Amino acid sequence: LRNTRAAMESFATWSGKSDTAYNFIKSQFAGDWEKTLHDGYTLRPPERSEGSQAHHDHNQSRSFSPALLAGEKVPKADAGDLHLNRAQDDGKFTLVLYPNISMLDGRHAHNAWLHELPDPISKITWDNYACISPATAKKLALSDGDVVRISNVELPAFVQPGQHDNVVAIALGYGRIGTDRFAKTGPRWLLGRTFLNPGETVGQRVVQLANHDVTITKTGRQSLLASTQLHSSMEGRAPVEETTLAESRTHKEQRPAGHSSLWPRKPKGEHQWALVIDLTKCSGCSACVIACQAENNVPVVGKDEVVREREMHWIRIDRYYSGQGDDVSVVHQALMCVHCGNAPCESVCPVLATVHSSDGLNQQIYNRCVGTRYCANNCPYKVRRFNWFDYPHEDRFANLVLNPDVVVRSRGVMEKCSMCAQRIEEARIEAKQRGVAIPGGAIRMACQQSCPADAIVFGDLNDPKSRISAARKDRRHYRLLEELNVQPAVGYLKLVRNA
Repeated sequence: LRNTRAAMESFATWSGKSDTAYNFIKSQFAGDWEKTLHDGYTLRPPERSEGSQAHHDHNQSRSFSPALLAGEKVPKADAGDLHLNRAQDDGKFTLVLYPNISMLDGRHAHNAWLHELPDPISKITWDNYACISPATAKKLALSDGDVVRISNVELPAFVQPGQHDNVVAIALGYGRIGTDRFAKTGPRWLLGRTFLNPGETVGQRVVQLANHDVTITKTGRQSLLASTQLHSSMEGRAPVEETTLAESRTHKEQRPAGHSSLWPRKPKGEHQWALVIDLTKCSGCSACVIACQAENNVPVVGKDEVVREREMHWIRIDRYYSGQGDDVSVVHQALMCVHCGNAPCESVCPVLATVHSSDGLNQQIYNRCVGTRYCANNCPYKVRRFNWFDYPHEDRFANLVLNPDVVVRSRGVMEKCSMCAQRIEEARIEAKQRGVAIPGGAIRMACQQSCPADAIVFGDLNDPKSRISAARKDRRHYRLLEELNVQPAVGYLKLVRNA
């Protein structure tokens, strides 16, 4: 990009050892190069100076320092203790500085995708905040969004169930210089609000609070937190089914009996695509959300539009708590368009913009859509996203992230998960050219490909030997809101807890 070279090649050139980065790396592994490539890693004993063994062993038992991870200069303290500051009395709090899943140490602070990615637990975007327990919030008369002063930093408070009463937790990686470039992220319209002024930053820098006892002072001001948890939430409808390890081994599942339908049975095609998500494996990491955004050219809308419940992500990760008081557990449920066999959206569209394909997909025809939004109103899962605005694509370097296989949608159309139709079509064309059937496992969804836990299985139900067919037959399998008889093609495997 822009006629640059790898940093390693620059260092080699400046030191008088000009060579390619590939050759330089290969030379460091000598005869282990092929094995390293095969395994993906190499094991080497650490290089220690004389007398360093005791110090190394001492630090092995300590947790890492987010401050050091952020590349910050650390004053007067053992780095292993920096992220945990002990409360001395009831008026002070233990401060936990943690790298959250999107910003880490701040290396991703200029990536708008990751700023708009909801935190897996709080579901908040475009901010860091001070997490406090419900009991502490009640004691200090604080609610979500109340701005508090912690030493010399002011942050909005967020009430976090399950957190210790004497702990305040804040994410590192925010407050990076230059993030005011995101002030214009999102559409410019009559009621649009800018959440950053020139020179301000997304979130606040907090690494300077390390190794200090902290107190919380209420300022009396409020700050909007752009959380997505209550957008299209299905709280109260038991979307997540749980079981224990013992029950899963002995209990025979009983699914709801089949329902009659007002609609004639649809003819099935050569393929019947379906997807299953294992809730026991899902950690809520949200890699699938970013993969889907990259694959399908999903726009970033900005904090103001997220507050208005207009985020455009085709996948959302719902977070639910189970348990009472301080003893709470968390479960994550990824949810996209479930491609209903009896799709409620299809029966209300006046222009046939949403129709069902013979291979089991609920299709969205953008050129037909006139934006009535009847389909979104009739969707029990609330997984459709209306594109209210044209988002800018004038930057030719930024446009390099766009996937040329997927159209960039214009304003006024409904969007949703297409089950990566472009990947299915690519595999279909290639198989046709070769005169063979589509091989099992040849098609992988973007979300499936990116899942580090292999929690997502996609495939053809017409193939009885496929992984998807096996997942459908698993005794843990269930379909969300199955009692509605919409017959979703996306199912789940029950969450198994082993406490």
